[in-house]
Amino acid sequence: MFKPTLSCVAAATLVASLGADTLSLEPVVVTAAKTEQSLDTVTANVHVITAEELEQKHYTTVAEALNTLPGVSVTSNGGLGTTQSVFIRGMDANRILVLINGIRYQDPSNTSGASFTHLLISDIERIEVIKGAQSGIWGADASAGVINIITKTAQQGTHAGVTLEKGRFNTKKWGGYVSHSTDIYDLKLSFDRIMSDSFTAQAPAGSDLDGYENDPYANTTLNLSARLHPTSDDSIALTVTDINALANYDGYNAPNAIQRSDIRNRLYGLSYDKRYENHLLSLKANRSTFKRDELDAAYGVKVFEGKTDQVEASDRIGYRQDDFFIAGVSSERFEADILQVSGTQGAKKVDSRALFATNTNVFGNLTLTESLRHDDYTHFDGKTTGKIGAKYALTPEVYLGTNYGTAYTAPNLVQILNPWGTPNPDLAPENTRSFDLSLGYRNLEITYFDNRVEDLIQWSGGIYDNLDGTSTFKGFEVSYRGSFFDALSGYASYTRLCTFEDQNGNDLARRARQEAKAGVDYFGIDRLHVALEGHYVGTRYDRADQQGGQTGRYTLFDFAVNYDLSSRLSVYGKIDNLTDKEYQTVEGYTAAPRAWYVGMKATF
Repeated sequence: MFKPTLSCVAAATLVASLGADTLSLEPVVVTAAKTEQSLDTVTANVHVITAEELEQKHYTTVAEALNTLPGVSVTSNGGLGTTQSVFIRGMDANRILVLINGIRYQDPSNTSGASFTHLLISDIERIEVIKGAQSGIWGADASAGVINIITKTAQQGTHAGVTLEKGRFNTKKWGGYVSHSTDIYDLKLSFDRIMSDSFTAQAPAGSDLDGYENDPYANTTLNLSARLHPTSDDSIALTVTDINALANYDGYNAPNAIQRSDIRNRLYGLSYDKRYENHLLSLKANRSTFKRDELDAAYGVKVFEGKTDQVEASDRIGYRQDDFFIAGVSSERFEADILQVSGTQGAKKVDSRALFATNTNVFGNLTLTESLRHDDYTHFDGKTTGKIGAKYALTPEVYLGTNYGTAYTAPNLVQILNPWGTPNPDLAPENTRSFDLSLGYRNLEITYFDNRVEDLIQWSGGIYDNLDGTSTFKGFEVSYRGSFFDALSGYASYTRLCTFEDQNGNDLARRARQEAKAGVDYFGIDRLHVALEGHYVGTRYDRADQQGGQTGRYTLFDFAVNYDLSSRLSVYGKIDNLTDKEYQTVEGYTAAPRAWYVGMKATF
């Protein structure tokens, strides 16, 4: 049973009494229920980062963009190409399902699940972040939420564009796209390339980074999308994402070590949609492949390979005006292969089958949604999960929403194989219960959340095992996004984790108890846009039970300016860490000092 923490709820109610100005926005479409729907009909807590925001702020990585959202935090083991960990409401990346165009980006050969490290801002239309337990809709690994990255498709006619950027650490970025679209077909190809000398991944706090060797990084990301429309009711689509990266990093407690990872991740998606009366029939076949070669490994695992295949069929049935029902079946296969330096090989393969259904109804001011899903696996007992949500408009400006869901996180295959210790073929999934309650007034929203994780998977004594007991994540978020005056708009948020404890009541590592974020955009001068963003991180400890180094209590500022020379040519500049704040998000691992970048974008 969920028992709200009094101090959190009291603080949340106090902040919710604040006012906000109105803002007129275009309708936002999201895929929270595996189908496109208006954000107004979604009961879940959803945040959307649009292409316009990404292009105006000039973020380099997806994690950098996510870090601006309420309830989301990021830690990094150095600069570009090093490990990045993303948390949603205190729950880490193992419990976040990451999708690119609806294709699973979860790597069965990676103990951290989805790797954010090599996800560049590459031709992205929008990033959707759906918070809370979502296994009732999406299946495994959606315990903390779902992040769906949707790339751009071709616009009518023939178009092309190019972007160039240069900055500190001898960083060079260039990219471009070409597209063509007619009423019968469309095709788009884009590429993005970044090369940077970067800086050392490891150094003691307060060190001069110039006294250590650099850890350079290179990444080339390609996106291909093609669609064929044989009739107005039929659509065949193909998407391909190819990520090829070479990352340098430092070995443990060895800041001048040379360690390199050669990465190749590929995602393929093929779909067919058929509209018939009030039905939308969909067939999908997806494949994700992951390969990581540790070029300088002297012991342990040298090559990691993962693969996921998925086939899914569903029917979306619309009825009444805004109501719909989705039913479908899914089949998935997960594979992991490892090759150790010694020549020893290991492999694991599992299959799953699923049935799922989601229903959404809009009754005047009330929106209701229910989801139910059953998954059968070959290596552990079947899982039945679900989700219910409701949103009620008390007045045209005030709404109340709530969601309750169950979820599970499947054991990663390389955790079962465990090449670093004792294998555990009996490793069981984690089980999660999630509750949230939101109150919205105009553009201000306050949300209380309570997540409970049972059978937590942890490394203990040389083995990955399920720990008895319940880990708890409670807190609240306050967020605002809107306009202040004709020329000013912005956002602000405050997140407080009231509880982030393991089964023994100890605080978990690398979670900040509180974070505050804000941004202001100025459009008061013709063709000019200026943006300033700030981020405060409160007390945070590097190890559990408030042990290890204190890696919080700092504030960062980022600045960006854009100027349109014409309707097809623009220039920009940005400064990250404007005040040159010295900080670390992981003890012993460096964070970027002040860095400047300039660039241009042209379209044809």
